Amino acid sequence: MAQERLPPRRRARPALAPPLRSRRDRSLGAMASQGATLQNYNNELVKSIEDLREKREEVNRQILKEEEDKAKIQKELSILTDRMQKLNESLVRKTQARNEYDKTIQETEAAYMKILESSQTLLHVLKRETVNLSKKKGSAE
Repeated sequence: MAQERLPPRRRARPALAPPLRSRRDRSLGAMASQGATLQNYNNELVKSIEDLREKREEVNRQILKEEEDKAKIQKELSILTDRMQKLNESLVRKTQARNEYDKTIQETEAAYMKILESSQTLLHVLKRETVNLSKKKGSAE
């Protein structure tokens, strides 16, 4: 749809100049204008303060959340630290036990090897004596 264009409106100029204001009227008008300006400044200032308070509250909420997160992490860290200390103590005890097992195994293996050597020696002596006895028995017959 095409809009119909109207010629621009012209303000009608008053035929006569406005009546002259008195000094008092001008002063009151100026004061009213200043009052309105001050009211606008006041409104802007109040709005700015409200905006700052909202931003402060948002930051405060973030601080509270992060402090809550921090407390939670500190608690978890404390639990993990205690757990790690217990594990370290357990590792020390178990490492000592393992070292004692290693020492016992080495000593037992060394004693076993001595027993094997002694058994071998005993077996050789026994065979030699058996042969000697057989020879003596054979020559005595």
